[in-house]
Order: sequence, then C-alpha cells, then structure tokens
Amino acid sequence: MSQDGVSVIIPAYNEGSRIAQTVGALQDLPLVSETIVVDDGSTDDTATQARKAGATVLSLPKNAGKGAALNAGISKAGGTVIVLLDADLGETAVEAEKLILPVLDGRADLTIARFPGARRRGGFGLVKGLARAGIRYYTGLEMQSPISGQRALRRELLEQLLPLAAGYGVEVEMTIKAARLGYRILEVPVAMRHRETGRDLRGFAHRGRQFRDIAVALWRCRGQLRKADGKVK
Repeated sequence: MSQDGVSVIIPAYNEGSRIAQTVGALQDLPLVSETIVVDDGSTDDTATQARKAGATVLSLPKNAGKGAALNAGISKAGGTVIVLLDADLGETAVEAEKLILPVLDGRADLTIARFPGARRRGGFGLVKGLARAGIRYYTGLEMQSPISGQRALRRELLEQLLPLAAGYGVEVEMTIKAARLGYRILEVPVAMRHRETGRDLRGFAHRGRQFRDIAVALWRCRGQLRKADGKVK
C-alpha cells in the first residue's frame, strides 16, 4: 500500500439515501485520491450506492460503531493526509477541501470543521458542554466544535492516536491526545450541512449515547494521562 495523496474515510450505517451524493461531491475534488466508505453493518443499500458512486467499500459483518468503523477504514487508507467525514453530508462534502488545504500547506496538523448554526432546535447543549469542558480541562483549548466529525490530519499524527476510541467519544479523545502531543489544531468554518436531530425521542436517545461515550472517553483519557505523566492534571 503506497502512502501518497489524500484519503477520505466515511463510516456509514444505513445511509443509502445520502451516501451517493456525499461520495459524488468528493469525486469533484482533485486533491482527493481515494474515498473509502466503511459500511458498518447496514441493512439497506449503503454499500451498493457507495460503490456505484465511485467509492471503495469496506463492509463490516455487523454494526460495530463509529470508532471501530473508522479504525477499519484507516487500516486500508493509503494517503499521507487522512480526512474523516460523516456519510450524510451530501453535496456539501465538497467543503472538505477547506479542511485539507491547511494541512497540506503546513498551517495545521489537525483541522476540524466548524459548521454554521443549526437550522432547527436540538438538544440543550449538554453533550457539547461536556466535550468542551473535558477538552479544556485536559488541554486548555477552547473549542467551538468539539464533537465535529469532519476532520483532516497527517498520517504521522493519526498513527499516534490509534486505535481511535469506540463510539461517539472518538472526536473528543482524538483532540485531547493530539493537543497533549503538541500538534497544531485549527477549527475551520465550512458550509457543510448534515442531518440534525430534533427534540424528539430519537434525538434525545442519540444525544444520550453521545454523552455516555464522551464521558467514557474522558475517563479513559484520565487513565492514559496518569500513566504518561505520572499524575492527572
């Protein structure tokens, strides 16, 4: 596996209605050398739609969660720059170029997408609040988009972060580890859009899982930093 160019990794679970648009938008970016969709045990036609749109598809036998899907995709990626994107971005995935350029030109080691304001009312800020507080506690960084899954980073940094955390704690743990290692992190405003969860039972259940996974990731960081530093900050 040669390591050259930019690899995009997209974990996808039952995204058959959106994945083709997302992959198609990336096909228009000359900087992107490969797009890998990790079909995380979908029960719909996600894999078929992604393959038709031009992606390399890696299918997991059962739903393993976001972190596990990303780890599987990373193991197959050949780029010197790795981009992580959500499957439901649709045509706005073309905005990934704004994440890639600062890494390629040396302005940042890790870029994180900062989305526009939400178009509908979501939760009460507990998930983002926990993520921000945890990142601030361990690194001193003030993050506007602590749980954004749209990221670009150099392979040499990524290899120091592996394996990525399971579930929805992956972004928070990634940010903390990268910052503690001294890498430069840059939040980049983008015009991306994806599915927003509302104030309904499904939305609250989703945010509950996010809160749980982020709390577990922060606790794990505590243990890892204790071993690395000999004490907890």
